[in-house]
Amino acid sequence: MSLKVELKPGERLIIGQCIITNSDQRTRLFIDGKAPILREKDILTIATADTPAKRIYLAVQLMYLEDDTSRLREEYFKLVNEIIQAAPSMITLINGINNEILTGALYKALKAARKLIQYEQDLLANVPSGSAGIPTGGPQNGSPA
Repeated sequence: MSLKVELKPGERLIIGQCIITNSDQRTRLFIDGKAPILREKDILTIATADTPAKRIYLAVQLMYLEDDTSRLREEYFKLVNEIIQAAPSMITLINGINNEILTGALYKALKAARKLIQYEQDLLANVPSGSAGIPTGGPQNGSPA
């Protein structure tokens, strides 16, 4: 069964190691075969991977596109360890990504990494502005410094 992809005018798509850019008209493609495929909206670049969760997504994305986990394994686990130290509540989501990677389901690992990005955004949205844990005016009420 073919994968059907509809592209908007000017939208890009990665198939394997190739970038396909649509012309100025809506296009429908039917793709047969086994190759990694990513729509433009699902692609992160080094410039757009500006949070810890997005950097994990980028590492998984590169594993998926290259169909090779070995080259990025060390960097991926470094990123994972850093994010778990900063936010231990992410461990369940990280374990889901890891399980998909271990079973070779790299596209599913990407989908799980999207959930991690959303969770990270939710965490950051709930942090009160200006809260660094230390009062901005210094110690209060004669407290020792």
